[in-house]
Amino acid sequence: MIMPNLGLPRGQLLIFLLQLTSLSVLQVYGIGINYSRDDFPADFVFGSGTSAYQVYLKSWLSKFKVEGAPFEDGKTPSTWDIFTHDGYVNNGETGDIACDGYHKYKEDVKLMADTGLEAYRFSISWTRLIPNGRGPINPKGLQFYNNLINELITWGIQPHVTLFHGDLPQSLEDEYGGWLDKKILKDFVVYADACFREFGDRVMHWTTFNEINMLPMLGYDAGMMPPRRCSSFYGMNCTQGALDEPYRVAHNTLLAHASAAKLYKQKYKPVQHGFIGLNVLAFWFSPYTITTEDLLATQRANDFYVGWFVNPLVKGDYPDVIKKNAGKKIPSFTKTESLRLKGSFDFLGVNHYASGYVKDQTINPAVETRDLMADMAVELTLGADGMEQYQGLTHVLEYFKDVYGNPPVYIHENGLRTVRNGSMSEELNDAARVKYMRGFIGSVLDALRNGANTKGYFTWSFLDVFELLGGYDSAYGLHYVDLNDKDLKRYPKSSATWYSSFLKKRGIQSVGQGKDSVSELFHSHL
Repeated sequence: MIMPNLGLPRGQLLIFLLQLTSLSVLQVYGIGINYSRDDFPADFVFGSGTSAYQVYLKSWLSKFKVEGAPFEDGKTPSTWDIFTHDGYVNNGETGDIACDGYHKYKEDVKLMADTGLEAYRFSISWTRLIPNGRGPINPKGLQFYNNLINELITWGIQPHVTLFHGDLPQSLEDEYGGWLDKKILKDFVVYADACFREFGDRVMHWTTFNEINMLPMLGYDAGMMPPRRCSSFYGMNCTQGALDEPYRVAHNTLLAHASAAKLYKQKYKPVQHGFIGLNVLAFWFSPYTITTEDLLATQRANDFYVGWFVNPLVKGDYPDVIKKNAGKKIPSFTKTESLRLKGSFDFLGVNHYASGYVKDQTINPAVETRDLMADMAVELTLGADGMEQYQGLTHVLEYFKDVYGNPPVYIHENGLRTVRNGSMSEELNDAARVKYMRGFIGSVLDALRNGANTKGYFTWSFLDVFELLGGYDSAYGLHYVDLNDKDLKRYPKSSATWYSSFLKKRGIQSVGQGKDSVSELFHSHL
């Protein structure tokens, strides 16, 4: 085989080519055959998740907010509150009601226990805990999160907590531009300190940022998320921004993570014995053709989507191709910052939904006038299906093993989007989601048996929530939420029954099995 010269060591090049072209010989233990909970290590954790704005409000990208009660008990507006109230999500839908997890948390935790969840991943609303982003702790917010965490512990469910899930205090955005200004570092660390101090005696797993790579891409390059800034001015919902803003924001979020991790490891970890990490959204990319150009473009896509944030944590600096293509737009780390970043994690969180193909795009040589996507210089097409879709997650986990030294990795989000059509019976019979979950959990088992240091798997999402870009038209949940019911009643879908059966070690059922259980559970909730 004649191998193109990609500037990589021969051994890494072989791994790279095998993975990217899907030629690696997978030991398909999980996909297509039966497996059970007992096939996974005893300390491997299975759970599900939601986020504060999407679930606990009462009033990529589709993700549901759970919490609700956006301005109740002292909470002040976040950037997502303003974004949705300005009408930028699905014709003006907001997370004001969402799933009302703020008032129904006991019912929801009981539902988690009934399902058999071993862990629950959720985020803390910065503005509920510390209104306006700084100052004294809000007693009502503190009480709510203490109640939720205590309820989880009572039922034997591990709390996995995310500090930032995109909902920045609007006051900090207004005051100094939020993540564009290094002033945010001090405010974020003070907020993180409060969380570690108040909840760290019971919370053992902390994630500083959810999908840290999507904030600069969607919030500051494409304008699809708050604060609606565009670096190219081809964004959907914005008229302001600058070409260097995505790089400045990425830089500041990485420094904020490193500062919070340093605080945790020095002040709290010796006493609380917990773990801290960071989360990225990761696709699996394969080259559209086996040309040198598309192979290089595929590695470039991986560097921009993953390496931009993981390289500094492992190696202390950005990938060379990003520094070269971004030029003066990307800030540099000082020696002190580089040392602080390197090794500033106990685990990495990965959100994975899809795989796709990469084609090279000729790069405009004028570096100063290119935006982020032009710097990446690729054409992305998402949508691999069948066995290839499931193998994408195996490849992602093996990529982290081979390129980043096999760090502990949690699959923090993995789920199937369906469209809410108004028919409860059709929503409850989500056979496609059962097939999706079975395939992807099997792909995790494959990666484990190939040596990947994977520690847990969380479905997205536990409930049908307010999806951040899809509003209430999108559904990812294991449990259906009846938005027409004043009590927002929850009903288990087929996927909840399937997952419960798996977690309770009853083996794996085919997609068509378990209908009696669904019917029984459905009627028990009427």
